[in-house]
Amino acid sequence: MRQYSPDFTPPWKKQQAAPEVAADVDLVVEEVTTGFCGAVVRCEKTAQGPTVTLEDRFGKHRVFPMGPRGFLIDGRAVTLVRPAAAGPGRPTRTASGSVAVPGARARVARAGRIYVEGRHDAELVERVWGDDLRIEGVVVEYLEGIDDLPAIVAEFAPGPDARLGVLVDHLVPGSKESRIAAQVTGDHALVVGHPYIDVWEAVKPSSVGIQSWPSVPRGQDWKTGVCRALGWPENTGAAWQHILSRVHSYRDLEPELLGRVEELIDFVTLP
Repeated sequence: MRQYSPDFTPPWKKQQAAPEVAADVDLVVEEVTTGFCGAVVRCEKTAQGPTVTLEDRFGKHRVFPMGPRGFLIDGRAVTLVRPAAAGPGRPTRTASGSVAVPGARARVARAGRIYVEGRHDAELVERVWGDDLRIEGVVVEYLEGIDDLPAIVAEFAPGPDARLGVLVDHLVPGSKESRIAAQVTGDHALVVGHPYIDVWEAVKPSSVGIQSWPSVPRGQDWKTGVCRALGWPENTGAAWQHILSRVHSYRDLEPELLGRVEELIDFVTLP
């Protein structure tokens, strides 16, 4: 019988080298030890070696060391490595999570439009989807409320080449907003909405640095009531600027708003 050195590893027991994969933002991987599955948020250097932060579909973050064969992609073991530094001013993703197109010129505005209820709604949509809207040639305008929406839609006269999308606050069954939406929705006009009283609530509380959005008694101005409950100065304009400054990408918004805006963009850009 052939004798082997105690340090010898038979060829059939050797692990094959795992391919190295750059841990680019939004790459989805599974950590082999815990089974935690998520998208790459960032990579960092630490005293113990490089780490990667993953975010699962519920928004939970976990940090893992970037060791050999530490992750799975489509069931195959890989070794994550830090991605090459991107050129200055060239993000791989837009704030909405879409693939960025560096140097792309804005498209000539379409005849179709997206209407939102107020200025804060418009500013939030611009903050997250602005790059996408310019590439698609979609203009967003605000209405100062939707009480006159039927007349506005009639004047706009939506058609196959001029689709109209409308984003409404507090669009829940039985509400005034739902009755108005039913009057104007048609083949070329789509009204969708989120369940929040105001678009402020569509920003995740954790992004703003609060535990939750407070409940404001009926009959009280909601935004003023929020400022009062949170101990902020009762200046709703300043409060909104603070909230907006904490929004950096789609990750800072609730899914109930994200899905509706994406739906409107898809609707007005239909061929």
